[in-house]
Amino acid sequence: MTETRIIERRRLGLVPYRRALHWQAQLVDRRRAGQIPDQLLLLEHPHVITLGTGAHSEHILASPELREQLKVEMVEAGRGGDVTYHGPGQLVGYPILDLKPDRKDVHRYLRDLEEVLIRVAGSYGIQGWRSPGKTGVWTEWGKLAAIGVRVSSGWITSHGFALNVATDLGYFGTIVPCGIPDQAVASLGSILQRPPAMEEVEMRVAEAFDEVFERTGVDPMPIEDLDLD
Repeated sequence: MTETRIIERRRLGLVPYRRALHWQAQLVDRRRAGQIPDQLLLLEHPHVITLGTGAHSEHILASPELREQLKVEMVEAGRGGDVTYHGPGQLVGYPILDLKPDRKDVHRYLRDLEEVLIRVAGSYGIQGWRSPGKTGVWTEWGKLAAIGVRVSSGWITSHGFALNVATDLGYFGTIVPCGIPDQAVASLGSILQRPPAMEEVEMRVAEAFDEVFERTGVDPMPIEDLDLD
């Protein structure tokens, strides 16, 4: 019987995107070295357009002038995928996991992340599903969650998923979301007519993550104890 592994959950609030990138790089190195257990960072970002390794410039619809007016930053992310948007009201999850020895399969990892988010949607009475050949979670109202990951040497993960909770969906008009033209985008709030509390969604995500990835969550953990610079 496989021993259940610890995962430390860290609820971080609003974190600038570049800072989160820096933290992830440090945590990946520490996880690879065995200095820390698995981590799940749960946070929100200020308005930002992120470019994956497969990003197409034509999928950025907002001009530099409009991005400045809307206070939308643009950052190369270092993850897989195309162009995506993050902003307040969107729950972003960054799992820093060691996939060894039994989960060394990127396809399975993506499907497991989708399963976490499908279960969370289901807990609110919303049916979510996968779309063949694509990554993310869809509903009848539109795409609810995006996923873009990186798996580094040693099978250590970073980046992760973005679940629209109370997101201002108008900001998705600044991009072609995930490179899919005419893609409708939904949030828990737009579907339910009233967004659930972010703290509640964080807990449901953490619980579903534990179930799918067979981890035991330690919650909450302050970021300060990691002494990140």
